[in-house]
Amino acid sequence: MYICPVQTMKTVMKIKNLLLLVVALLASTAVEAQEVSVPRKVENLTINDISGKPTTLPKFGEKNLLIFYVDPDSYLKGGSNKKLSDELEDNKRAQGPAIFGFGVMNFVDTKLPKGMVRNMARKRSEKNGATILDDDKQLLKQKWGLGDCDGKFVIMIVSKDGELVYCAKNDLDEAGIENFYKVVDKYRK
Repeated sequence: MYICPVQTMKTVMKIKNLLLLVVALLASTAVEAQEVSVPRKVENLTINDISGKPTTLPKFGEKNLLIFYVDPDSYLKGGSNKKLSDELEDNKRAQGPAIFGFGVMNFVDTKLPKGMVRNMARKRSEKNGATILDDDKQLLKQKWGLGDCDGKFVIMIVSKDGELVYCAKNDLDEAGIENFYKVVDKYRK
């Protein structure tokens, strides 16, 4: 049987290119799946309140912050992080004299009409007194290096020293929720 060296070389090159493609896909998936590294310093930012007026992050440097950075699409979809935020509203386990919690809407990634989302946020704020901010330029995501937040309900804790000490971008499982409670307990008293 005759094996043509040119054909063999073409086959080897095809296999090599396929392997490179697979490695590239795996690498990009690994980067996407990586969590945000903590602890690390973050800065206070000026974004908008729900009515569109510029404001800095409330209580930054005064209290520990529990921040929900939410793509409104993920809020409507539900998921364990949204359920955890509802649970926290009911059980008050993340409240205390040393912590302040609020929400920040990631408006860039939503496919929903912004007027409708702002109206939903206002109603929720009226119902429970929540502070909800509007990040219509994704400054929080960019300046804090959060990576892809499209479709995410991100939960973060920033210490009063300005350190991001906790960040959960993906829906938490039972063990993740237990870990969240352990971390938040350190910062609420």
